Amino acid sequence: MRYKRGMHSRSPDPQTGGPITLAELAERAGVHVSTVSRALGSGSGVGAATVERIRALAAELGYHRDPAAAALRTRRSHVFGVLVPRLTDFVLARIYEGLDHAAAQCGYQTFVANTSDDPSSRQHRLEELLERRVDGIVLGDARLGGDALVKLLASRDIPHVLVSRRLPGTLSVTTDDLAGGRLAAEHLRALGHERVAVVAGEPYASTGVERTRGFRKHFEAEGFPIPDDYVLHSPFDTQGGHVAGAELLARIPRPTAIFAVNDSAAIGVMGALREHGLRPGADVAVVGYNDIPVAGDMPVPLTTVRSSMFEMGTTAMGLLLDRVEGRAVRSKRLPPRLIARDSTMRD
Repeated sequence: MRYKRGMHSRSPDPQTGGPITLAELAERAGVHVSTVSRALGSGSGVGAATVERIRALAAELGYHRDPAAAALRTRRSHVFGVLVPRLTDFVLARIYEGLDHAAAQCGYQTFVANTSDDPSSRQHRLEELLERRVDGIVLGDARLGGDALVKLLASRDIPHVLVSRRLPGTLSVTTDDLAGGRLAAEHLRALGHERVAVVAGEPYASTGVERTRGFRKHFEAEGFPIPDDYVLHSPFDTQGGHVAGAELLARIPRPTAIFAVNDSAAIGVMGALREHGLRPGADVAVVGYNDIPVAGDMPVPLTTVRSSMFEMGTTAMGLLLDRVEGRAVRSKRLPPRLIARDSTMRD
């Protein structure tokens, strides 16, 4: 049973008719006031059974926490800010669901803002979040090459964690993108492909950079290095994949397989194949990345590298909570998994 949050810190005591205070709740529970406070908040440092018992007692007595009063007392807002390029992207939306779920489990709320991966918008949105006195920031749009927002957060000593993207020396949770790119390459090499191409995403995003690097390194090690003009950067969307795919199909000789660093771009590549009168899997193999739900329901189901999107969110929020509480933290990379379907296996 979860305790009920409301606007008032005290409710009528069913025995005395007076308001229930935090101290009285602690006395009835037989624990210290600080234990009750933690149990009704994040629950950190309190046993699960004790947390459940205190929250059940609070609900029984009608005790309501006052978030404003708690913020004044602890100097915490119990709100985390989240910056993402765009929540219309399924991958980012699913990651955010994980973030918000994990935050709610610990008595926190999240406030999300879209940045469109635009530097000026990122700066403006971050300042808006900081004005809300958030307790920490999750960045889903970190940029390679010296991220000004990460430097700003570090200089102000604001707890932060990166999710999906990675930067050296900054706390982050990602899929192991180097390994994921390698899985895609191993799959295509096992099928006999030697002349392949890559739709590599944006050059400022570690996701595309590392997936491409893992893919190219394996083909080079196999004795089939991929020429630079067979690796094209593009936006992380269907249109970007379509444009890049059409350009790659015009290469002479034409690639026998194309790896796109996310599923939306891969779907765009498949559209370009259709326009050229070619069939995915039969004429040109296509591999994507992430395994969004539509991937398996395409007219030609898409082979892809699955990433644990929801888990990425919950893990990132767990690290941020640990950092806020002063516990030791380290970056994590979640294992990817190749899902083979008709876009590479079709006869």
